[in-house]
Amino acid sequence: MMLATLIAYVDRQTLAVLSPMILADTGLTAASFADALSAFSIAYMLANPLWGSILDRTGLRVGMAIAVGVWTLASGAHAIVAGFLGFAVARVILGLGEGAGFPGCVKMAADCLPTSARSRGIALGYCGAALGSLITPLTMTPFALQYGWRAAFWITGALGVAWLILWWSSAKAPLIPDIRRDTKIVLPSPFLRRFWYIVATYGMGAVALGVIAYMSPLYLNRALGLSQRELGYVLWIPTLGWFAGYFFWGWVSDRLIADQVRPVKTLLILSALALPSAFVTMFHSWQAAVAFFVWAMFIADGFIVMGLHIGSRAYPRDQVGMVGGIGGGSWSAVLAVILPFYGRMIDAGSYTMVFVTMSLLPLLGSLLYLALSAADSKGNNNS
Repeated sequence: MMLATLIAYVDRQTLAVLSPMILADTGLTAASFADALSAFSIAYMLANPLWGSILDRTGLRVGMAIAVGVWTLASGAHAIVAGFLGFAVARVILGLGEGAGFPGCVKMAADCLPTSARSRGIALGYCGAALGSLITPLTMTPFALQYGWRAAFWITGALGVAWLILWWSSAKAPLIPDIRRDTKIVLPSPFLRRFWYIVATYGMGAVALGVIAYMSPLYLNRALGLSQRELGYVLWIPTLGWFAGYFFWGWVSDRLIADQVRPVKTLLILSALALPSAFVTMFHSWQAAVAFFVWAMFIADGFIVMGLHIGSRAYPRDQVGMVGGIGGGSWSAVLAVILPFYGRMIDAGSYTMVFVTMSLLPLLGSLLYLALSAADSKGNNNS
């Protein structure tokens, strides 16, 4: 599954990494670019919980093959589109397919690993996203400068085809248990507190991952003057924090389970550690900006792992795919709301507001979780 999430993020990040080149060639504004990203986020938001339920019913082998087939076609389609509408449609289809990636990681960990190692297993699958984001600027930037940005999307489509061949030939029992559950394909209810536990922690806490991954190329290009070629040398660095964070926070989460530590303490510490990213624009150098981005991605991983840890305890085991779906869907929902505003802020040069709001959202999410858990504790005491 780590390879699947890696390819998904190469697909996803190619547009962001090459955004200065693409916007210059197509005449799109940062606002239009952000609107296309928001369209992806809406589709991804809807697809995540739905795929979680589908995978629980169909099993990993069939479900993931369908999902990757859909997103592979969408990724290759970026090479032939022109204008906002074409990009938006391609991104929507990409989001519908890629919604299966993280729920698949959660399901594989639940089906294949003991409880004591499950958080680390999920983290390993999720770190494919960080690896994909790491290699994309290093590979796609020089390729696009040599052959054009459209050719880069033919490569992303070819990667999906290669994965499908490998997956179908190897994803069989006993390596991948074919665990299916005869359950209805349903969406999670937003009227339950446990749903909002995941929204508050994963959805709001990890927002920095999306903001930095999608919008930092335009900030570094427009505010700090880095060229498309220079971005290829720089944009891989923040993902080191992303990559390291999955392993570190996966270990922390497993220790919390063993020691029976309440997650609220960890969430409040994470919220405090997220605040320094608000000061990115005070230092007018790309080196300082990149250092802040590394830190913000590292901390955001903690919210993802904690959100999945909390969700896996709140939902029954036969809905484990849904937990990953709620997490990825809520994260995407937050991005769908804020990215259009951020695109217009970038067009207006209001970069400080972007990073200040990005840094405050995790704190708001942790406070929401604290209020919800307090209400649950009060209700249990009264009963």
